[in-house]
Amino acid sequence: MKDVKSVFRNLEKMLQQASWFDDDWEIYNRGNYMQVYKANWFNQNQGGIHFETFIEGPQIKQKTFPICMHVEEDCPSQSEFIEKFLALENDQIKSWKGYNMLKSNYGICQRTLPLNFKNLEQRLFEEFNRLRLLATSIDEVLSEL
Repeated sequence: MKDVKSVFRNLEKMLQQASWFDDDWEIYNRGNYMQVYKANWFNQNQGGIHFETFIEGPQIKQKTFPICMHVEEDCPSQSEFIEKFLALENDQIKSWKGYNMLKSNYGICQRTLPLNFKNLEQRLFEEFNRLRLLATSIDEVLSEL
């Protein structure tokens, strides 16, 4: 079994070198858990708006893991934000292969991936690259609230 922490360290380096990753973007990497977000997304304590993935014991056992977008309680006007954001991006997210809309009070969307360590960093990089396309709408809705 490959070391998840090294996968996430490599992924962090790949993200930081991406053409779109500038000073506004931040990464919270806890070893087997990662969030990617922009500085203005109220995520300083990991409870705001972020893209998230994790590979912990249950995911290793199930051989699948999630990558998702959350809008948690540190986001001001959380329910209003979610409503406005989904009005802008619901159709795009639904068009992405494998993504499901989440029916929770903070979950927006999620894709469950098979846990296969072959090209794992690259697969995760591609998913974060897809999710970051939502950043413009996130910033737009935040500026309206």
